[in-house]
Amino acid sequence: MTFSEVVLAPWMLGVCALLSLVTLGLAMSRRPWRLLAANHALQHRLMAAGVAVMLLWQLRAQAVDWLSLHLMFTALLTLVFKAPLALSINLTVNLAMVAIGRVAWPMLGVNLLISGVVPAMVMVVVWRLVDRYLPDNLPVFLFVCGFFGSAMATLASGLTMVVIVWLAAVDAQVLFMIREYALFLPLLMPSEAFITGMLLSLLLVYYPHWVATFNRHRYIDTK
Repeated sequence: MTFSEVVLAPWMLGVCALLSLVTLGLAMSRRPWRLLAANHALQHRLMAAGVAVMLLWQLRAQAVDWLSLHLMFTALLTLVFKAPLALSINLTVNLAMVAIGRVAWPMLGVNLLISGVVPAMVMVVVWRLVDRYLPDNLPVFLFVCGFFGSAMATLASGLTMVVIVWLAAVDAQVLFMIREYALFLPLLMPSEAFITGMLLSLLLVYYPHWVATFNRHRYIDTK
């Protein structure tokens, strides 16, 4: 879910852009390019994931001109590549949406916050809790991270969008429409959770070494 047109006050655009920029800076401070430069297979997977997400973002429902509803895939990217690289993919896809004219460029920072930063941070928290406190069990990792975590990430993203519009909408009609949209959040959560969980389960069965947050020795080899 992302904004397509400018419907927010300028001060909110600046705040969201600043938050997104700071988060990206912190992510890049982890120097994820070092691992990327040393692993050619990872480079190919990262590029393929970016292209796939960009194409899948074209499958969107757009009942109003300023709001697009689509799957984000940020939770899955965070589990597979970890947050720094996942945010890099999300930034690239958002830039592509601006470049092809799907999104107004002033909304870049807002969309990056909603579709990238918030779901990635929620997914990191869920993964850390699973890693530290729950049993070393493959179904636990799959269902809590893949299904529950992605659903919570979608909910957090949607609520963030609602709060941003509630605080800074420039049109009363936009405020009314976002209240109606909030009613559909429970319907968006299962779709993102199902797709994320399904794709994650395939990766864990056939290519567990591709999932950066998954410890194969801990969850499979010791059982």
